[in-house]
Amino acid sequence: MAKSSKESSISADVSSMKQIILDDTKGTKMYGNAAHNIYAQNNISIESPAKLIEMLYEGVLRFNAQAKRSMKDNDIEKRVYWTNRSIAIITELIATLSYDKGEVATYLNGLYNYQIQLLLESGEERSIDKIDECSNVFKELLSAWRETTNVA
Repeated sequence: MAKSSKESSISADVSSMKQIILDDTKGTKMYGNAAHNIYAQNNISIESPAKLIEMLYEGVLRFNAQAKRSMKDNDIEKRVYWTNRSIAIITELIATLSYDKGEVATYLNGLYNYQIQLLLESGEERSIDKIDECSNVFKELLSAWRETTNVA
């Protein structure tokens, strides 16, 4: 099956991000450390900053799947709950970006904000496709993160 232009664009963006991450590993390590420090303040024990980012990406995927299921079941209350959980994680990811460590943070900020926009629009438009688009981006981010950090 041929990829749509939107899928090709997302794939190209994720490929670009993989290269940026590989080029700027010091910045990504600092990004992971910032996330780890925030959660350490909240008394959550995590093996490593890299593992925490992996868990956050997995959380978005899990909550998006729940939101999608709730949308299919026409359960608005659960759909809103699960969508808000995904948005909360993405907001936390944005809050932990370290902009002084390279261009990765700026790229991720835009990408994360777009994912929030997609999730909000998915509820307004009752669009499973928008949830799927967000999930596809986070699958690629998770894959790139595992590839660059050797966490998996």
